[in-house]
Amino acid sequence: MASIRKRGSAWQARVTRKGFPDETASFKTKSEALEWCRSIETGMDAGRYIRTKEAGDTPLAELLRRYRETVTPLKRGAHDEAIRLKAFERPRFAKLSLLNVTPKVIAAFRDERLGECSPATVIRDLAVLSSIFNHARREWGVEFPNPVQLVRKPVAPAGRDRTLSVPEEERLLAASAPTGRRNPLLHPLVLMALETAMRRGELLSLRWEHVHLNRRCVFLPQTKNGTSRWVPLSTRTLSALEGLHRAAEGLVFPIAASALDKCFRRACARAGIMNFRFPKIKLLRRSDGGCVSATPYPGFAISKKPHIAKKNAGPAK
Repeated sequence: MASIRKRGSAWQARVTRKGFPDETASFKTKSEALEWCRSIETGMDAGRYIRTKEAGDTPLAELLRRYRETVTPLKRGAHDEAIRLKAFERPRFAKLSLLNVTPKVIAAFRDERLGECSPATVIRDLAVLSSIFNHARREWGVEFPNPVQLVRKPVAPAGRDRTLSVPEEERLLAASAPTGRRNPLLHPLVLMALETAMRRGELLSLRWEHVHLNRRCVFLPQTKNGTSRWVPLSTRTLSALEGLHRAAEGLVFPIAASALDKCFRRACARAGIMNFRFPKIKLLRRSDGGCVSATPYPGFAISKKPHIAKKNAGPAK
């Protein structure tokens, strides 16, 4: 039996049936309450009943906080994901109970975000939200339908194909030279990215114990693709690393990603380079079709995308 009554500014719905636990939930409108009652009763009739009381009592903000504190720190991209989750914790959005986070609410969130950032960012937002909801259902026993699965995703934009010409590369290296108050790590970072196709995260996590100057290579024990990789060093990158303060262990480039991006944007502005970001340096082919550097080892291949290169080859002994 379903009953609905007005309590303050909300509508409280209640479903009671012999053999099932009582279900209660609150909604903003009477129509939403009626729709919920019908869905619960339909599920009971068809044998698809799922207890949703916990979802009705759990605010989205609490779920986001729990995920951010217990799951996000275990990920390699923990810092970036924590920032993304902050964007979800908006008072109007996060205060809703999980039962009230309907596809309509997710669609409104999607449209709001599309007015603030690119479709690619919104697609990643929806993917993270969907992952959080699925984790709550699988690992924490919170039963509720995943509303993201019913929402249309934005059209993915065409991939960027922005590459540097030879004059642009020369201007960028000159603009990142360690003079005055410029960060001395920017120039070797830019040079390493240009000549090795290493990703930003790989460069910033590179440790001295994995740098083998005598063998002209560095070892990446963990890459974005989940595998290890050897990276050969050209004469210029070898010289750049030799010019840094060498330690027995620790990070080769102790600089935060946000600080690096800021320094890089300033260098691009000084060099007169538009529409180019540091992560895109790993696109190793110049616009003239030439390869930035030749590999010093047989078995190594440097290509436009790092994951295309051979991964099983190691440095020459």
